[in-house]
Amino acid sequence: MQEFHIRKNEAGQRFDKYLKKLLCNAPAGFIYKMLRKKNIVLNDKRAGGEEKLQFNDTVKLYFADETFQKFSALQKTDGKSRIADIDLEHLPFGILYEDEDILVIDKPCGMLSQKAKPEDISANEYIMAYLIRSKKLSEEDLKTFRPSVCNRLDRNTSGILIAGKTLRGLQKMSEDLKTRRIKKYYRCLVEGIVGAPCHIVGYLQKDAGKNIVSVSKEKQSEEDKWIETDYSPICHYADATLLEVHLITGRTHQIRAHLSSIGHPVVGDLKYGASKKYGIFSQMLHAYRIRLEDKTEIIAPLPERFQKAAEAFGKKQGG
Repeated sequence: MQEFHIRKNEAGQRFDKYLKKLLCNAPAGFIYKMLRKKNIVLNDKRAGGEEKLQFNDTVKLYFADETFQKFSALQKTDGKSRIADIDLEHLPFGILYEDEDILVIDKPCGMLSQKAKPEDISANEYIMAYLIRSKKLSEEDLKTFRPSVCNRLDRNTSGILIAGKTLRGLQKMSEDLKTRRIKKYYRCLVEGIVGAPCHIVGYLQKDAGKNIVSVSKEKQSEEDKWIETDYSPICHYADATLLEVHLITGRTHQIRAHLSSIGHPVVGDLKYGASKKYGIFSQMLHAYRIRLEDKTEIIAPLPERFQKAAEAFGKKQGG
């Protein structure tokens, strides 16, 4: 028999969701069968799986040790062995903000927010390494709870990533992002001169096969998504403008596609029409600041690559 006590990071979720993490290699049908037969019980009572777990609830599994080990072994794709190799003295990102529930980092250009392939090391793995090796999370915790980034940035977009350190933090940040209670502002260098602030809207169409989106003024299918983007010029160069962009709706490639659609592609963004003549092949887009629901503002300073890119466009004409 195995016995577990529900910890802070496990409370608040459905019992069956917890069991699917604990018994990550077991078929769902097996878990529900064990619940029906009372081989899995919650607080010594029969449970159906839909119950919401509370802190200090007791879970008992009447399994042979071999059965439990077979179904509870962490999968090879968890990146656990790779975490041990990460050097905390040389983390590839800055920590911008941290409290009991969330961690906000400054992701560099070139880093994945989340894995694309099992062998990848993404921001998620670095965040787990930091939390484990700074004793804020144990490897045992990873069996039933995974800290995770709540917003995603493209590989070549730098700046603010929000991660939930606890289940409460993960749920709160995800909900606040979904309901737009968190305000997100980006800085980007675009081709051409943008003279005045503007609010632009449209519909975004996604081509999943090509991993590209397009923007139109009219809705053309049920899959099209409404998008809104605000932008304001911050600084002008000879043939480029530094913008601050308020991302009102957060769709795939929204800023890149929306600005390209009005003739101002993000510098270095060849996928969405940027010129090759300046020799810049990495998009100049940076998640610059956020404002949380409680008005806390977090800023990720512009990386040096922005200044170098701006210099390629000629002398500054004014701020």
